[in-house]
Amino acid sequence: MASKLPDTTKSLGAGAMDVEDGSGGGGKKVAGKWPGFVHFFFVLTVVMCALVYAPRFLSPAVPVFFLGPRQPSPSGRAAAVQGRSVHSGRGNEGDALLLDNQVNSPCASMGSHGICCDRSDYNTDVCFMAGDVRTDAASLSLLLYPPPNGTANANANATVAEKEEVVRPYTRKWEKGVMANIQEVRLRAARPEEADAHRCDVRHDAPALVMTAGGYTGNLFHAFNDGLLPVWLTVQHLRRRVVLAVLEYNPWWAGTFPELVSGLSRHHVIDILHDKRTHCFPGAIVGTRFHGILEVDPARTRDNRTLVDFHDFLAGAYKDDGAYSEVHTTAPAPQQQRRPRLGLYSRKGTRVIENEAAVARLGESVGFDVSVLETANGAPLSSEYARVSACDVLAGVHGADLTKLLFLRPGRAALLQVAPLGVPAVARGCYEKATTMMAMHYEQYDAAANESSLVPKYAADDVVLRDPEAATRGRGWDLIARVYLSGQNVTLDLDRFGDTLTKLHARALRLPVAGP
Repeated sequence: MASKLPDTTKSLGAGAMDVEDGSGGGGKKVAGKWPGFVHFFFVLTVVMCALVYAPRFLSPAVPVFFLGPRQPSPSGRAAAVQGRSVHSGRGNEGDALLLDNQVNSPCASMGSHGICCDRSDYNTDVCFMAGDVRTDAASLSLLLYPPPNGTANANANATVAEKEEVVRPYTRKWEKGVMANIQEVRLRAARPEEADAHRCDVRHDAPALVMTAGGYTGNLFHAFNDGLLPVWLTVQHLRRRVVLAVLEYNPWWAGTFPELVSGLSRHHVIDILHDKRTHCFPGAIVGTRFHGILEVDPARTRDNRTLVDFHDFLAGAYKDDGAYSEVHTTAPAPQQQRRPRLGLYSRKGTRVIENEAAVARLGESVGFDVSVLETANGAPLSSEYARVSACDVLAGVHGADLTKLLFLRPGRAALLQVAPLGVPAVARGCYEKATTMMAMHYEQYDAAANESSLVPKYAADDVVLRDPEAATRGRGWDLIARVYLSGQNVTLDLDRFGDTLTKLHARALRLPVAGP
């Protein structure tokens, strides 16, 4: 399947990811000893291939990438689909891929050689380089070399030579604290005297995307909201023909998202901070697009992508894993009363449902089959996808695990978010819009003061209990994080919560039975 790593990488084992760090591994495999005749025919095949393809490698036709609408191909073999150019897959010199998929981008008019940055977004800066792009590991820079034989406009070359851009490729540029820990990447034109110092050690036939696995991405919500969804927004139109050059590459990120990384790119990941070789690309993107909290705005992409398309991307990656089919059961016989499935997230530490067992029994009594889902249980996300996608209703207290609403079935499922005291606005802001963008039902249960574990800690008339909005006014996020997010659990009112469950159960029964 397209979302899997190439066959040559599968021997790395489950959950593994090929990564190039310049250490000499680079995903290469060491062959065992072959019988002599097999070795002879292998060598003969290699020699024959070399004779056939040598002219192409000696004089490579570097793919051309445009930032704006593609210039017509002389061969006429490249086709425009949904407002973007798609490579024919044959390596034709005239073919082109569109780097910038954003509608009304200030970089849309840029041609086949240059540097352009879009800094108009409040959350993120994104820069593009078209042409002969090479890495300079020592300065964490991307250098743009002039095209051969002076094929680009001389004035354009002079303009590029004067440019130097600096980008921190993370989607929270308004938050100075975290951005200070994101490495700066420099983009500039190469100086004539630098040519010999940056000869290509590795030549790629696809553009680079420079991104980061740092920032807050150790948290699942931020891993998707700040990282994976913006990356998908930025490169999905390239159809895996992109090389991910990752800052802050780390074992947690690599081990948690191998299927998604493989779904985004067919190439090995580059650990750009530790790989000291010179990598050469026909173009580059530094930074990622951002449409809002777990949002995809179809009006902002040339191919009108939606959040449902991102869900489909996740489904394509995770359904290839055998874990998916284990959870789904056949539809009940017509005479049986269908019992919708309720997934209830069980938190540890903070924002715990202290009467969780009673809530699970309540769900069963209402008519649900209840699955208690453990958070941070070490299971691969593919198995989490299988469990969550089988749910008619996903419920839990506000937290990162509710990001897995992206695994629910669009147009059918419902999200029930329990918002502890003082958290309703934050909770709604994180997950309501994403739920509705997937044409699902959003329900929020706002816990009252008598359901909060803060009651024994504060006097009955304390503003923390009586008026959380007033309590946080002027004290902002610090109080919300310290008191309302990190400092309380909930004991749900079973009568009131039961009414909410009953409503969602009735809704689920009205929907037609879905197949596996």
